Amino acid sequence: MTGKPLTHVDASGRARMVDISDKAVTRRSATARGRVDCSAEAVRRIAGDAIAKGSVLDTARLAGIMGAKRTSDLIPLCHPLALRHVDVDLQLDTSATPGVVIEATALVEGATGVEMEALTAVTVAALTVIDMIKAVDHWASITGVTLVHKEGGRSGSLDRPETP
Repeated sequence: MTGKPLTHVDASGRARMVDISDKAVTRRSATARGRVDCSAEAVRRIAGDAIAKGSVLDTARLAGIMGAKRTSDLIPLCHPLALRHVDVDLQLDTSATPGVVIEATALVEGATGVEMEALTAVTVAALTVIDMIKAVDHWASITGVTLVHKEGGRSGSLDRPETP
């Protein structure tokens, strides 16, 4: 294996929670993005609040925030964090590839980053969109969930490089 050693694996190769006791408490943030690809009809119905289960964007926004708050319950080696703020934004895409674009930012003052919280917020929001529109579009799918920005800690500020 080349590169840095894995921090979540001990010398015997067993999974472990990283000890962050000696890390500095700093302001940290992370932003993730993803989307739900769906039919143009589903996008039209979301825009017109014509989904039987209710407001898709409002419900998915709340679900994303709740998901971020529960990340350490879902991901076994994540540290529980006292989040300072979570913002989840959903935008309808009416282009040739219709869907819902989701972006989430999580903020904390802590000794470890909030990348997993931002990624979880996007994913849970996307799952909620699919749950709410599945009667209109049986084949909606989640695509492109990725970290796009992180700030704080030893790494400083990092933006995901654009890919062609």
